[in-house]
Amino acid sequence: MGRFFSKRLSGLLPYVPGEQPQDMQYIKLNTNESPFPPSPKVVEAIAGESEKLNLYSDPECKVLNDAIAKALGVGKDMVISGNGSDEILAFCYMAFCDDDTGVCYPDISYGFYPVFKDVFYLDGKAIPLTDDFKVNPDDYIASGRTIFIANPNAPTGISLGLDDIEKIVKGNPDNIVVIDEAYVDFGGETAIPLTYKYENLIVVRTFSKSRNLAGARIGFAIAQKSLIDELNKIKFSFNPYNEDRLAIVAGAAAMDDKEYFEKCIGEIVRVREVTVTELSQMGFEILPSKTNFIFAKKEGFSGEKLYTELKKRGILVRHFKSERIKDFVRITIGTEEQMRTLIREVADILK
Repeated sequence: MGRFFSKRLSGLLPYVPGEQPQDMQYIKLNTNESPFPPSPKVVEAIAGESEKLNLYSDPECKVLNDAIAKALGVGKDMVISGNGSDEILAFCYMAFCDDDTGVCYPDISYGFYPVFKDVFYLDGKAIPLTDDFKVNPDDYIASGRTIFIANPNAPTGISLGLDDIEKIVKGNPDNIVVIDEAYVDFGGETAIPLTYKYENLIVVRTFSKSRNLAGARIGFAIAQKSLIDELNKIKFSFNPYNEDRLAIVAGAAAMDDKEYFEKCIGEIVRVREVTVTELSQMGFEILPSKTNFIFAKKEGFSGEKLYTELKKRGILVRHFKSERIKDFVRITIGTEEQMRTLIREVADILK
């Protein structure tokens, strides 16, 4: 570590994104992107806005926030948007955690939760998933901490029901509960209706998965106005122009195009179920997924070996080295053609 680097952060282990190798053309099934391009309405909106890039974007992101509120049926004062959901999560860490209030999250979940804990120098507690890789709501009751839960969870793909989410929120009246719904559109149950009932609930979403805009970096949160006001206080103290002009109009157009959104979601879910059937017939164990990916393992076959062999054949999947999940691979659902190629290569590898 360099002599100028903060001693407080000397032990920091950065988040590791999914690899993006450039040595050949890969079928990318490792970063949970959508296999489909943005809505044509998004492309049109960006083209019209590009001539205004000499001017700052709207720091209040009104066009985008209004479109989100309209599409999800919430009040306009219940929305904040940001540069990807990661930024929104970071705002939550800054606003609702400190020396007196630490954080907790599942031990197998989104890798940024413990990274943010270290970046903001917070006391963190990783709560183990159950033996069948589920979040047990009882483990989070009266936590005394700000709670971060991805629902559906990643990389497992398993979703909690709304009753379980409400149990956690209700069981922590003096602490904020953040439900990270990056994958909820693929079959999960959203907690947004609960935001009207509970003042301590924040629901975080992203445009990267179900809205086909991973490259635009757009995220948002839904909560009661008092919490949104506090998150905005952090935003305007950190980066007022946190979304560029193209992202704002792209996000608004994507939200407005409900027909295209539902078409893409429906196809991903259909192909996911076909893929689950095919891999199950090969003897894979696959956790029940409500996301745009599946988490699978083959008894007696190393997860790392499967990842490596697929990469040699031009297919990228995600492998994690954590002991409990090292035999699994996480496979993003691509197009039907891409998944047929995956199935064919997996069958050949198993031979």
